[in-house]
Amino acid sequence: MRAVNLPPVMTLGDGVCAGILSANGTAFDGPLWRYESTPGKTHSVKLRLAQGFSPLGEWAPTILACNTTAVIDWKNFRTGKSGTVKKFVRATNNGIHPAETYVGTGSGRVRLTVHTTRPSVPVSTVVVVP
Repeated sequence: MRAVNLPPVMTLGDGVCAGILSANGTAFDGPLWRYESTPGKTHSVKLRLAQGFSPLGEWAPTILACNTTAVIDWKNFRTGKSGTVKKFVRATNNGIHPAETYVGTGSGRVRLTVHTTRPSVPVSTVVVVP
């Protein structure tokens, strides 16, 4: 397993709302065990998507949180395959209750780019999926 951390995505959400979308997670070889939401999944990235920022810690109220749809574009440099995963993230999906999604990239060096369906500043990282 390898940690995946991306800088925050600055975005506009539903309506006129400025927001921050954070994405972090784990690249793994698998297979996932039966208690996961996708048991048996292999060579993928599990991302936790959280909204907003809490200046007083994760148990305090969150600011800059908007309903939005996260878009994760990926490209595997070893296989040449690429794809896109979309996940709706509610304003209430904060650091304590993030939305989760799986990106089935296959093993190898993978570029992940996260943005939203609304105007946003995309962020990217490269991770090696075992």
